Amino acid sequence: MGEASAIADMVAQQLQSLLQAGLYDGAKLLLQPVQPVDAAEAIGTLPRTLQALAFRLLPKDQAIEVYEYLDPDVQQSLLERLRSGEVLELVEEMSPDDRVRLFDELPAKVVRGLLSELSPAERRVTAQMLGYEPETAGRLMTTEFIDLKEFHSAAQALEIVRRRARDTETIYSLYITDASRHLTGMLSLRDLVTAEPEDRLGDVMTREVVNVTTDTDQEEVARVIQRYDFLAVPVVDREQRLVGIVTVDDVIDVIQQEATRDLYAAGAVQAGDEDDYFRSNLFTVARRRVVWLLVLLLANSGTAAVIASQDAVLKRVVVLAAFIPLLIGTGGNVGAQSSTVVIRGLSTQRLQALGPARAIGRESVAGALLGILMMLVVVPWSAYVSQNWVVAGAAGISLVAITTLAATAGAALPLLFDRFGLDPALMSAPFIATATDVAGVFIYLQTASWLLVRLGGA
Repeated sequence: MGEASAIADMVAQQLQSLLQAGLYDGAKLLLQPVQPVDAAEAIGTLPRTLQALAFRLLPKDQAIEVYEYLDPDVQQSLLERLRSGEVLELVEEMSPDDRVRLFDELPAKVVRGLLSELSPAERRVTAQMLGYEPETAGRLMTTEFIDLKEFHSAAQALEIVRRRARDTETIYSLYITDASRHLTGMLSLRDLVTAEPEDRLGDVMTREVVNVTTDTDQEEVARVIQRYDFLAVPVVDREQRLVGIVTVDDVIDVIQQEATRDLYAAGAVQAGDEDDYFRSNLFTVARRRVVWLLVLLLANSGTAAVIASQDAVLKRVVVLAAFIPLLIGTGGNVGAQSSTVVIRGLSTQRLQALGPARAIGRESVAGALLGILMMLVVVPWSAYVSQNWVVAGAAGISLVAITTLAATAGAALPLLFDRFGLDPALMSAPFIATATDVAGVFIYLQTASWLLVRLGGA
């Protein structure tokens, strides 16, 4: 257990004891020095009947910060338990990006009601962000940033920063706009502090600004921030007007979300709402898994069909059947390794520099080398077990062919999905393994049949 989780658990235990004993002043003092994220985790682990009580003990400013860190289901539960006036004040004071994330989880009827009660300025900003496509920069950004003008002196800019700092997501990146709000430059807080008081911002700012547009996919936004080590990246509309910024803390959430989604896809599990998977009921969990399992079950029927079609050679040399699990298991493992490497390379954009053809060729050669190395062990062992060198030869030759095929398929199929604009993670390890099983059994039994005809053996 991490240190942060241990702190939250300790606070939750003490908080629950104080609330159950009616010692509300003690609970308030306990929560006062606790970091908002730890307080949110502690409150989230309390029984539902105590969550609203604990939340009401927080000072207004701390309550807003804590609420933004709560899990979506706890946020919804609190909205139902708090008075309408408290709810409206809470939602009004939230940062726009956190408010939009909350609205995404609420029923449409509730969202319409809350929107109608917001102040005109907050209603306009929220409606604008909700109008962007999900999982884009427009939906992820916050509109709380500091924009300055080229004619401002460094001293004037510092005064503006001081005045607006409390209401801004971050002050470490400052953006310069013209009269039409077009983004013309940026400077860091360090650049501003080290500039001479009389220097014009137009003379000290950076004019080449890396930015994203409102329809940029959130994964691309994360890559931009990672590539340039930004604390925030500006978001512009189609007319290059600055409309918001995406901060690094939001990007961390995106990376976690996308990694979770890819892991579920790699295991042939429907992701659904990734964050609530372990809180879903068993029927929902089963429904998310059974779809892909049924597809894999149908695909695996191909293996049975291949074995049934080769019953003559199996009847002739029954011991051949003993090595089928070894061969298809090895092929599935090699294919899973190759698909994992390629999917990860696509995700980090490291594979693009190598190129699809070279990536597939590299994995194919690796698969062949792995097959040859394992053949050196498998052939003597299978000869000893079967007392038949024809069977051992079939197992060895098939192993090289299967590992080469598996590595090639494991590399090629995710790249093919990516080429057609589909999620490469959908071409997951279970799918690669299933396809390799069918092909591997066919190769093995055909090889054995050919060797038996050419060399004889019983």
